[in-house]
Amino acid sequence: MKTFAIAASAAALILSAAGAALAHEPTSVTFEFETGERGGAVMVALFDSEAGYEGSRPVGAQTVSVSGRITRVTFEGLAPGDYAMKAFHDVDGDGEMDSNPFGMPTEPYAFSNNAVGNMGPARWDRARFEVAGPTVQTISIR
Repeated sequence: MKTFAIAASAAALILSAAGAALAHEPTSVTFEFETGERGGAVMVALFDSEAGYEGSRPVGAQTVSVSGRITRVTFEGLAPGDYAMKAFHDVDGDGEMDSNPFGMPTEPYAFSNNAVGNMGPARWDRARFEVAGPTVQTISIR
């Protein structure tokens, strides 16, 4: 009986260590952007904290040419945790989000979770999502 208890304890420790190792394994997030227009590029910024999101300090950024109906962007090697994304479709290819004289964007933009802002960008709590393994979000950017 004592041998069984020792073996069970050892097995529990091994399984616990394996679970802890998996919890820290790098993972990824893929955004599949549904664009209304062809051409230009989707510019994407990924954030791992509310402070970074609000202060425009991304942990990753990518620019991907738009050639079809779906444009995919993948960020790999991410630690598990909370993230949020901001993106815009640079239709005219000038590298900047165009706006009208009142500062309102004139090019399509989107946030993770397809979150919508109110008189400004979507807040962190609406755009935030958890990454615990490979994650995919379909985003409508129009």
